[in-house]
Amino acid sequence: MLKGIPSLLSPELLKVLMEMGHGDELVLADGNFPAASHAGRLIRCDGHPIPGLLDAILTFFPLDTYTQFPLAVMQVVPGDPVVPVIWDEYKALVRKHEPHNEKFEQVERFAFYERAKKAYAIVSTSEKALYANLILKKGVVTGS
Repeated sequence: MLKGIPSLLSPELLKVLMEMGHGDELVLADGNFPAASHAGRLIRCDGHPIPGLLDAILTFFPLDTYTQFPLAVMQVVPGDPVVPVIWDEYKALVRKHEPHNEKFEQVERFAFYERAKKAYAIVSTSEKALYANLILKKGVVTGS
C-alpha cells in the first residue's frame, strides 16, 4: 500500500491507468457485462461497486477535453422499463472531479459491446445496478 492512493485501486489497475494514453478508453463493467469475452485486457475488481471505483479513478484519471463526450453509458434497450438511477451518481462524481467535463453519451447496447472490445481495458466489477456500464476516455495531464 501507498499513502494517498485509494485502496480500491489495485496495483494492476494503477498500472493500466498509467499505461493508457490520450484517447484510450477504459470500461467500468457491471456484474452482468460479458467482460471476459470482450476484453483484450481484463482487470477483476470483484466485490466492488462502480461508484467507489469511479471516485477513486477520477482522482488520478483526466477525462478527455478534446471530444464531445468523454463518458459513455449503455443506452436503455427500447421497451425496457428500467430507469438507471446510478447515472445520477456518476454525474455527481464527475462533477466533483471535473465539473467542466461532464457530458455523457448514450450508446446502443450492441454498439457499446463493440466499443468495449476496442477499449484499452475492461474493469469487471460486482456492480448490481442495471445499465451501470461506463466508458471513460482518457485526456491529457497538464501542468507540473
